[in-house]
Amino acid sequence: MYENNLSVFHVRKWHSFVEETLANEIGVLADGEPVVKITVAATIKNPYAGKFVEDLSMVVDASPELGNEFGKRIIEAAAGRTIMSYGKACIVGDAGEYEHGNAFLTNDFANPIRKAIGGGQSWFPSTGKRGPSGCTIDIPLGHKDALYVRACYDTVTASFGDSPASDEVVIAIVVATRGRLHARLGGLTHEEAKGNNGLT
Repeated sequence: MYENNLSVFHVRKWHSFVEETLANEIGVLADGEPVVKITVAATIKNPYAGKFVEDLSMVVDASPELGNEFGKRIIEAAAGRTIMSYGKACIVGDAGEYEHGNAFLTNDFANPIRKAIGGGQSWFPSTGKRGPSGCTIDIPLGHKDALYVRACYDTVTASFGDSPASDEVVIAIVVATRGRLHARLGGLTHEEAKGNNGLT
């Protein structure tokens, strides 16, 4: 018996990880503050597992409440740090469709997170897959307010222990406090991106 504990969702567990990088891959110390990357994820019973459902709006319509909870948890984990970039992902257990995971990741879900972190004018990078418990996923990052801040193009690789079970989905958000250490490939800077329309 699965009892819902967040709107129409049964959340089995929450996951959170903080990674702080002090030097680049060959040992050069950070050019300024370290990069802090924060992953927050939820293991959720997939209401569509094992069946084809044409209308996925039940998840989409309820996802803002899930987004609000993610936003709170991200801000708590950030502990006052500024958030510069973000990304989102899903892993769908093998009794479900990839489309089931995508139903959780629409703008309805993402907009409360944008509001919580401040800004979020840009596209929210996204990926997903079907996979077994403990599989890894590479979650892309991009600047929250402008697409072409190349220093913020990055990836976090994550896995979630016993999740997802075959009838579950894992929904994950990653945020970072700055771009890559010693990024030197041009593009917009964070300062140039402020007030940008998110496209240039």
